[in-house]
Amino acid sequence: MRIACLSSCLLLALAPSAMAATPINETRPLDADGQVEIENLKGSIQVRACRCEQVEIRGSLGEGVEKLVVEGDGRHLVVKVRYPKNNGWRGDKTEPTRLELIVPLQAGLDIESVSADVDVNGVASRSLSIDSVSGDVVVAAAPHEADIESVSGNLLLTLNTAEISAETVSGNLSLKGRLVGEVDVETVSGNITVQVNPEERVRKFSASTVSGRIRLQTALAENGEIDVETVSGDVGLVLPANLSARVSAETFSGNLKAPGVTVDRPKYGPGASFDTRYGNGDGEIRIETFSGSATLRVE
Repeated sequence: MRIACLSSCLLLALAPSAMAATPINETRPLDADGQVEIENLKGSIQVRACRCEQVEIRGSLGEGVEKLVVEGDGRHLVVKVRYPKNNGWRGDKTEPTRLELIVPLQAGLDIESVSADVDVNGVASRSLSIDSVSGDVVVAAAPHEADIESVSGNLLLTLNTAEISAETVSGNLSLKGRLVGEVDVETVSGNITVQVNPEERVRKFSASTVSGRIRLQTALAENGEIDVETVSGDVGLVLPANLSARVSAETFSGNLKAPGVTVDRPKYGPGASFDTRYGNGDGEIRIETFSGSATLRVE
């Protein structure tokens, strides 16, 4: 009798968990180059690609969520998790929702989340846009252009793209891959690490941070530009031995180092700077810090 009672109690305890999430299993047609908008406040968003003309939507809808909205047509599809009205963060009793989508290889993507982690792999979109607040963002893709933002989440990006803009406030930003066009990265306190594939040469690179560190390893295209700016963060640049660029750097109270340069310092007061040329000086590299130190290596 006692065993039966315990079994019944265990089943009752497990029942809410078993019913907490509602399975998602839907399919919608979409053109090979259609557009998909995805929105989920918390939980996760996972996107994978296929050579197909449809969108498969899987995962589970968290308990307390109002419903999953799927609307649009073969050109433009919206997938959105709808939460109860007046569901502020303090009174939020909903459970996380897990979205797993398989989309056409070249479909454009526009993804929004608050605390949901975002994971995109294998797409070759004409455009990729991700906007997150506190969720981490992981991307391995080949969009023609990408715009990725977060407030406190980390960005881990591996891209083959002609144009990328990435920004986070307090999260760290890591970017690598075939980056041949314009790269614009920015943080406030997060660290920035960018590594361009050795066989590629970036055309225009811009990085700025307040207190984070900046690390860049790349080759520079002919007449290319690199602009790096920090307040208190340190800067480290690594460029190949065949670098052809004019390099200028200045700091208020940090240290400056570069091969074969003489750092100019005023006779009275703080400050340091240098202006030099490597090779024919085809490109332009500018480094500016306030209290951070900057080091250029050519190897």
